[in-house]
Amino acid sequence: MNSVDYDRALYYTHRSEWDNLLILMVRTKDDFLSKNIEHFLHSYNFSKDYKEVEKNLYQLLRYIDHAVTKSSEEQLGEVSHGYLV
Repeated sequence: MNSVDYDRALYYTHRSEWDNLLILMVRTKDDFLSKNIEHFLHSYNFSKDYKEVEKNLYQLLRYIDHAVTKSSEEQLGEVSHGYLV
């Protein structure tokens, strides 16, 4: 998966660039990232309950962390199997 999408999602979330986050949601090939962005943006725009917004934000951030960690482990595994270690 393209790790740039995760970096962008984190950056746009940190900077509150919701328009760019929405564009990323549509363009990314990671369906889970797209769905987490969708849930967060929907709750941010329409929910009156701050706990709901916070829950969806943390869910998005946890997924980004998980995806980046998994991507790093896969790249490390490819290097060790390629005898470059």
